[in-house]
Amino acid sequence: MENKIEEAAAKKKSGQYNCAQAIACTYCEHACVDEDTMKNIAQAFGVGMGTLEGTCGAIIGAGIVLGMANKDRLKTVKDMRAVITAFKERNGTVTCKELKGVGTGKILRECDDCVRDAAEFLERQLKAEC
Repeated sequence: MENKIEEAAAKKKSGQYNCAQAIACTYCEHACVDEDTMKNIAQAFGVGMGTLEGTCGAIIGAGIVLGMANKDRLKTVKDMRAVITAFKERNGTVTCKELKGVGTGKILRECDDCVRDAAEFLERQLKAEC
């Protein structure tokens, strides 16, 4: 588990992946999608959906993987709710703008750590289906 979580964080840190891509590409084998395709699928969801106004991209990346892995809307919604709930409990919010301290100057969580958290919670849901 730890290796994949750190792999996702390293992808984000490299500057070649946004938060959504870092998660989605790290777990693309669960989605039965190659990494280049997954990187393209997730490219619009970095810097928080809506460019710092919306949901953390790492959470969106987890949702992409869950949707492709589950292929079942109800299971995906249930799993996604679990990811979002755990992320919010740990960090206080799922909104990129708030996590980054835009407007407040108070950073709640750095991007690399948001990626680690989303990876951890995604793995919990992926293991729950085994």
